[in-house]
Amino acid sequence: MLWQAGRMSESRASQRPAHLLAALLAGAGVLHFTRPKPFDALVPKELPGDRRTWTYASGVAELSVAAGIALPRTRRLGGLAAALLFVGVFPGNVKMALDYQRRGRPARDRAVAWLRLPLQWPLVSWALTVRDRA
Repeated sequence: MLWQAGRMSESRASQRPAHLLAALLAGAGVLHFTRPKPFDALVPKELPGDRRTWTYASGVAELSVAAGIALPRTRRLGGLAAALLFVGVFPGNVKMALDYQRRGRPARDRAVAWLRLPLQWPLVSWALTVRDRA
């Protein structure tokens, strides 16, 4: 019985990275609906349609990917979808950093915008690790 309990807790521990990534994505997805304005600014003007529609669509995508990762049955596909999502939003993050620089935003905001760019790649790696361990 003790061995089984140890195995169960090991299983829970091995799922922790997936659960944390799902929570991160779910939180970001919710923010697209509760505080959409900052996300609207990330949408390139070249995309057709209303920026708010794109913001809501990306929120739905993040919530969907979070659900995919949270469920063991769909975790492998969810991890891949998360990696693709992180790569897909990278141009928006670059746009934000450039916009902050051009508009003379406070130094702290500019620093955060630039520093988050290289952090996108560990997120991609995390998502692929979740996929591989599913």
